[in-house]
Amino acid sequence: MNSRIGNRVGLVVGCILIMIWCLLPVAWIISLSFKSEAAITNGSPGFFPSDGGGAGWANYQAVWDNEQFRRAIFNSIGISMIATLLSVVVATLAAYAIARLEFKGKKLVLSLSLAIAMFPVVSLVGPLFDMWRGIGLYDTWPGLIIPYMSFTLPLAIWTLSAFFREIPWEMEQAAQVDGATSWQAFRKVIVPLAAPGVFTAAILTFFFAWNDFVFGISLTSTENARPIPASLSFFVGADPFNRPASLLAAGAVIATIPIIVIVLIFQRKIVAGLTSGAVKG
Repeated sequence: MNSRIGNRVGLVVGCILIMIWCLLPVAWIISLSFKSEAAITNGSPGFFPSDGGGAGWANYQAVWDNEQFRRAIFNSIGISMIATLLSVVVATLAAYAIARLEFKGKKLVLSLSLAIAMFPVVSLVGPLFDMWRGIGLYDTWPGLIIPYMSFTLPLAIWTLSAFFREIPWEMEQAAQVDGATSWQAFRKVIVPLAAPGVFTAAILTFFFAWNDFVFGISLTSTENARPIPASLSFFVGADPFNRPASLLAAGAVIATIPIIVIVLIFQRKIVAGLTSGAVKG
């Protein structure tokens, strides 16, 4: 009895410590976003103007009124959604072919895709910069969508191929016996059954595209295609040596809100998608 109580107490304490470790940076950023620059410089604990130097919601209003920031939000939403849609469509078709069809070089394709996913991002920035400048893709949406797809497709293919292997082959054959074509059986039977995997691939792709900084800062030069992580690095104060920490914190909080909303809304599907293909049986 005492051992059970001790185990539960240890579990609770461990969970609390992990939550504190994970949420402390978030709480720190949020606290900075409510402070004024003077309060941060002086070390004042106040968050609102009424309690001693805080800025309250003024930082959020100032960030949102910035046209550069709003344009960056629009770029991130558009680029991330397009990259996610294209990656999921291509990965679904490729993963189905790898899981269902027998052809020479299938293992080589999977090995190469995994190698591409593990390739250092920084090592590709220089060649991509020169290539994109030469063919006119520099500082454009396609110039970011293509690299995002290159790194998210391998992971999506590996994730979806595991789901397709779990689906019984007989279900597709039964649909074809009932008169469905191969494409109809794939679209109306296989894809709905693999929906958790498709959703997981989409979430992972969207997160990668939304949080990317290296490609966003290296392959853009104006607000035409610059995403939000790269745009925040261009926020400056009265001089370039004194960054507006409170405005940067407010911008970081606003940029994180879409990710938090997505996770809270679809958390069950995310967990189901990450665990459904893990156990065979």
